[in-house]
Amino acid sequence: MIIDRSHRSWAVASAAILIVALAAYVPYAVGSPRVGGGTTLGLAYGIVGFGFMAFVTLLSLRKKFPIWRIGRTQTWMRGHLWLGALSLPLILLHAGFLFGHGLASVLMWLFAVVYASGICGAWLQHTMPRRILRDVPMETIYEQIGHVRAQLVDEADRLVADASGRLEVAVPPAASGATVLATVMRVDADVTAPLREFYVHEMRPFVQAPSRSHPLANETSAAGRFEKLRPLLPVSLHAAVADLESICEEERQLMRQARMHGVLHAWLLVHVPLSFALMALAIAHIIGALRY
Repeated sequence: MIIDRSHRSWAVASAAILIVALAAYVPYAVGSPRVGGGTTLGLAYGIVGFGFMAFVTLLSLRKKFPIWRIGRTQTWMRGHLWLGALSLPLILLHAGFLFGHGLASVLMWLFAVVYASGICGAWLQHTMPRRILRDVPMETIYEQIGHVRAQLVDEADRLVADASGRLEVAVPPAASGATVLATVMRVDADVTAPLREFYVHEMRPFVQAPSRSHPLANETSAAGRFEKLRPLLPVSLHAAVADLESICEEERQLMRQARMHGVLHAWLLVHVPLSFALMALAIAHIIGALRY
């Protein structure tokens, strides 16, 4: 409830600022033969809009320099969202809803891209965590995915070794870049041979270095593979097969989480650098306007 009230307070304040700005603009635009950034009200819009842009940009600097502990993180995030949402309308009022030409035009189009990417990012951050919670029941800490994956390989190795006897896996040095190889000590007549063959040639490579193109990466395809394997094995090994199938499902969820995490943060690759470029050009625009 505290978070909801905080959001409502920022939303109400932002709406009030926008209403006041629009209310001041209408008579100004109707009664003035010249509408633009060079007028008194236009300059006021520009100053406030640039101030909001500067505040929004400072959040990125605060994240890069953790020693800057000015204010609560939650307050900065709320300000980033709501003041950022106000900045473009105020700059449009400053410009008289014209994109102009030259540097001013570049600024306005760049601002539009930054603004759109920010809205996209806000939507993703609002919806993606719920999607991850729904689609990845076995969600883990993102930074631990590699460690969890190694644990899955070890668990699968033990399952197959316990079910079918000695399992030898040869792993070349990581620096060589070679594909992981697996060999199995068995006799051809061994009833557990199909399990080991399946594990060595299909499942272990998938769990160790998952790929979306691998048959086991698709739930339906994987179910078909395991269904074909079961009749080839004695009933006593079906429990081990079920455990291996569960490990594959957990690996698919790790892949899904990594993919969704990438989507959740990909917009920052556009938003952050363009935001700094926008601020640099805005400062150049201000200097140019003051000089000429």
